[in-house]
Amino acid sequence: MQYVDGGTLENFCHAENLLPAQKVVEIIFKCTRALEFAHKMGATHRDMKLANILYTGDTDVKVTDFGAALIASGETTQISAIGSPAYMSPQQVKEHPLDPRTDIYSVGVVMYHLLTGRLPFQASNNFSLIYQIANVEPLPPSSFRPGIPATVDEIVRRAMAKDLEQRYAEWEAFSLHLAEVFRGEPLSVRSGEIQDFADSDKFETLRALPFFETFSVAEIWEVARISARRGARPGESLMKEGEPGDHFCILADGQVKVTKKGKLLNVLHKGECFGEMAYLQKAGDQNRVADVTVMTEAKIISVPTAKLDAASEACRHKFDLTFMAMLVDRLMMANIRLSGV
Repeated sequence: MQYVDGGTLENFCHAENLLPAQKVVEIIFKCTRALEFAHKMGATHRDMKLANILYTGDTDVKVTDFGAALIASGETTQISAIGSPAYMSPQQVKEHPLDPRTDIYSVGVVMYHLLTGRLPFQASNNFSLIYQIANVEPLPPSSFRPGIPATVDEIVRRAMAKDLEQRYAEWEAFSLHLAEVFRGEPLSVRSGEIQDFADSDKFETLRALPFFETFSVAEIWEVARISARRGARPGESLMKEGEPGDHFCILADGQVKVTKKGKLLNVLHKGECFGEMAYLQKAGDQNRVADVTVMTEAKIISVPTAKLDAASEACRHKFDLTFMAMLVDRLMMANIRLSGV
């Protein structure tokens, strides 16, 4: 297996070494995406805890130890006492039939532990712990760490709801609420025109764009990690003819115009790409062939070509196919304009 030298998240569950709340939300978001993928493959982890999440730096993590996983497509039967008691869901401690919502509960406990430096339930023995898991409501994380927003308290509460009908029914809703924290109630000051956006925010932005409709979740996640996002004002020059091109851009919002020697070539809208020749021209002249200028307030996703070259073959293949379809559409439109139709 790949060697990960950052240890586990157990290193960040002590009061003197807690991660910033913003990083915790981002880490949990990434865990939800990983576990949703596992669920789609038919696996329920059943032993989610800090010791089974490897930390690779900043907010990057890897979920590990699927040795206790319940495989939906197999003939495996549920075995009692699988999992770590402090992180078990009420359904797990009662030995009820399990589904992915048991992992959602456990990830809620992981989030609670990372935010507060303590587990939601404290007990001197497993019998008392199991009783609390099944019957006692934990105090919200903000009780132990003032400054945690009510939105984060609510996410943890819903993930750890004892009643299955009150808990997140699917990973999609859990991860969406985590991503919304960055938009609606940021956990740290984010000022200035150009901002450092969280990977979760970029992921949700990318997934909503038509450009990425054929990309898998894993491939969009790759793009989120290698791309940058920023705002741009009307009149700002994004690319100039003749300049070296080491990246291409996707318009997340707003409008830009493409001109050559002062002549308008195209007006691009949300979801469209520009500067892609920097990637398509693998060798030879990679200079810009036109000017690109912002027309309205815009949000720009930029992708460095060198980083995309190092991405997975599947991700690069999706870009190649999308660029090909886009270039065909543009060629057809150009022919229509030239023919006067």
